[in-house]
Amino acid sequence: MSAPHPLPPNGFKRALAEGRSQIGIWCTLPGGVTAELLAGTGFDWILLDTEHALTDLPDIHGMLQAVAASPVAPVVRVQENSAVLIKRALDMGALTLMVPYVQSPEEAEAAVRAMRYAPRGIRGLAGLTRASRYGAVADYIARAEEELCLIVQVETADAVARIEEIASVDGVDAVFIGPADLSASMGLAGQTGHPAVVAKIEEAIARLRAIGKPSGILTLDLDFARRCIGLGTRFTAVGVDMALLRRAALGLAAEFSGFSGSAGPAGEDG
Repeated sequence: MSAPHPLPPNGFKRALAEGRSQIGIWCTLPGGVTAELLAGTGFDWILLDTEHALTDLPDIHGMLQAVAASPVAPVVRVQENSAVLIKRALDMGALTLMVPYVQSPEEAEAAVRAMRYAPRGIRGLAGLTRASRYGAVADYIARAEEELCLIVQVETADAVARIEEIASVDGVDAVFIGPADLSASMGLAGQTGHPAVVAKIEEAIARLRAIGKPSGILTLDLDFARRCIGLGTRFTAVGVDMALLRRAALGLAAEFSGFSGSAGPAGEDG
């Protein structure tokens, strides 16, 4: 008879607790192939996105399996602050969740309750899930909370105004600052590099650092990414799969733009 499996450890959560900087990449393309490819490229963490992507929760199960062989830490972003969606992602074996658009301490508390079993929360119980290695982790229900990690997204100026209250909710492990929606809330939609938006982001990072709460961000501006790390972000995403693919394709097309439509050498067909 096989021995019970140990509770799977959460390296991402441990790195946050130790104050180590982790560099990540965003995976928006559904399915295991892209996730597996990106997982092997050397990043510390990978965001599997179901909010702004075609990826849905049924895809996440296979994507988590696809990245499991790599040392990268998967983070699953659910579509909304929903107890049902959080429960399903956890049952699939996600250890770290990112919950979008958390506007208040009360909304943060709701996300925490969804992460925890009763009596501390409302997460529904199921025995044969990937999270418990299909029942092989004998003490999973009693100890699951030890390895689970909750990141809440602060994405508006109103939420930044309450950032200490939100971040200080028991069970919130880290706060992710969402530059795009933040810019929109400030009347500067899409202008994430606007000085006022940048100042608000830097303010949020500084305020979180002051209370000892890890902060994170996604930015494709690599100079700004380095600045954010210097200011104190502890999980910083610097690339998105589709953006990288498009940039590489545009560059390759440009390399051969002079040959497009040109005739071949004299005497040759085509």
